[in-house]
Amino acid sequence: MEFDLNEEQRAFADTVRRFAKSELAAGAVERAHSHGYPWEIAAKLSEMGLLGITIPEADGGQGGSLMDAVIAIQELALVCPKSADVVQAGNFGPIRTFAMYANAEQKARFLPDLLAGKKLMSLGMTEPDAGSAVTDLRTSARQDGNDYVINGTKIFSTHSPDADLFLIYLRYGPGVGNIGSVLVERGTPGFTIGQPSAFMSGEQWCQLYFEDCRIPAENILLGPGGFKKQISGFNVERIGNASRALALGRYAYNEAREHALIREQFGRKLCEFQGLQWKFADMAVKLDAAQLLLYRAAVNADKGAPSAYDTAVAKLHANTTGFEVANEALQVMGGMGYSQESLVEYCVRRTRGWMIAGGSIEILKNRIAEEVFGQRFDQRK
Repeated sequence: MEFDLNEEQRAFADTVRRFAKSELAAGAVERAHSHGYPWEIAAKLSEMGLLGITIPEADGGQGGSLMDAVIAIQELALVCPKSADVVQAGNFGPIRTFAMYANAEQKARFLPDLLAGKKLMSLGMTEPDAGSAVTDLRTSARQDGNDYVINGTKIFSTHSPDADLFLIYLRYGPGVGNIGSVLVERGTPGFTIGQPSAFMSGEQWCQLYFEDCRIPAENILLGPGGFKKQISGFNVERIGNASRALALGRYAYNEAREHALIREQFGRKLCEFQGLQWKFADMAVKLDAAQLLLYRAAVNADKGAPSAYDTAVAKLHANTTGFEVANEALQVMGGMGYSQESLVEYCVRRTRGWMIAGGSIEILKNRIAEEVFGQRFDQRK
């Protein structure tokens, strides 16, 4: 049983770390507070082979493991949190689901630009009346000859202001068995992207409107019966979510630690006060525990289909740890932590959002409880 990275993984982590410090450290604060997608960073990350890490070489990716992608996200986030978002978008979420289930023609059409950092994919899942209850979605696709006509609305889609391609969850008919997904390109007639709205984190999203939006049949990713495959891909996405939450918590922890070693009050360094020592001890234990749970989920997922239990446990603990540690680090740093001169307040805002996105912590607890009791519970009752 291993509890640490192997030699090859440590070498990879070192390479990513050196790249991040030399290429991404400058401008990290400004980059985090910028609304636009960092296309120039995406190009650099692509050149480094950090986009498509988890995608097979035959499809233009690197053929690496989920652990490799986790390592890349965490090393980058410790230097430039915003750059970790780009690696997430290039390895987890909709691009991974696409790479798993797209046919050869679809991959040839879209993957090259996505992996080169020239284009970006967004996921349309949540609707005004379908959030955690994703099977209640109403966006529909109706076949009309060789085309499909889409009607519906999506909200809270990550990267939607900048995306060129949208993976849209919808239904072809009533019931869970008729849920699937389609690919819709920006500019398709009948597809309207609303004005940007902002989350607490500063991230922007746009409402997506489909009004008799006509797409060709070759844009179908998963037809009826695709729901379980999509959710399986979503379990993997949670590993990326957990990686960033944990990494930003650790970023804030590192900043607070340096602050406590230097800052003096009442004639003593902050680190000499027992109250703060206990805070850092608690933070260190939480970070270590979350790291091990994340590694377990990633390693087990690399062996085959991801375990819904492992990913739920990892995301739950990484989300809560990331937020709690970042929030505690802000408290330690006082006004400097609360100021936008540092990225600690940014880490607090970002980690808070991941407790909602990608499966809320309450939904994760429901999923964990099902494993505990060995049965499914109907939350609609």
